[in-house]
Amino acid sequence: MSCPIPKQKPMPKKLPQPTIAPREKAFLVGVDLYQQKSFLSLEDSLAELALLADTSGLEVVGEMTQKLDRPHVKTYIGPGKVDELKLLVEETLSQVVIFDDELSPRHQRELQEALGKNVRVLDRTALILDIFAQHAHTSEGMLQVELAQLQYTAPRLRGMWTHLERIAGGGGGTAAGAVGGVGTRGPGERQIEVDRRVVKDRITHLRRELAEVLHRKEREVRARAEQYTVSLVGYTNAGKSTLMNRLTNAGQFVADMLFATLDTKTV
Repeated sequence: MSCPIPKQKPMPKKLPQPTIAPREKAFLVGVDLYQQKSFLSLEDSLAELALLADTSGLEVVGEMTQKLDRPHVKTYIGPGKVDELKLLVEETLSQVVIFDDELSPRHQRELQEALGKNVRVLDRTALILDIFAQHAHTSEGMLQVELAQLQYTAPRLRGMWTHLERIAGGGGGTAAGAVGGVGTRGPGERQIEVDRRVVKDRITHLRRELAEVLHRKEREVRARAEQYTVSLVGYTNAGKSTLMNRLTNAGQFVADMLFATLDTKTV
């Protein structure tokens, strides 16, 4: 007597795993200026910058420091350090270089040219603005972030069009030192003028929008004049959201990262 062989259940098909894009590699640069006093040591400041980079979605692959009396007039760090930085960036395959201090438009332009077009040069301010853009969710927050980004970008527009500024207009102006005049300005310079007007108009519009938001908030505050108001203020990642949730059950998002919550919360 033969026993029937039980049919095996088909194995469930494995669902394809979502593809996670690799994080961009970032290289950090810090400068210790003798004439500039800071609350944080260079090591602590770079450690915080690394946390900011991680919050922004970057992978820190290295860092470089230099001690200077004052920033170099062209490249912030010395020419020798620029060459060293370029080699380190190539070795680590870094796509982003982040300076711990705020760079002037000229510093950023000269460094960008030295490191190559495939490497983005940022400073701490640009990195923080990028984090703000990711974490702003309210209308007011997004308006404030866009305004700050435009104010940061406006003086740096010239560096974005240098490849076109070298082209002279059809009326001449190709001789060395030729500037201005009808037909002597290249399309790059014309584009800068257009962009500056667009940015200026947008900044004016955003300021008007924010003024209206502030006016509405003032009315809301006056409506609560008979109530006590308690505010939680502190450095980023100090535990403000955690404390607020314990006190009020506000359900505020909590994460161990810098600028995890950006928008103001009222309960």
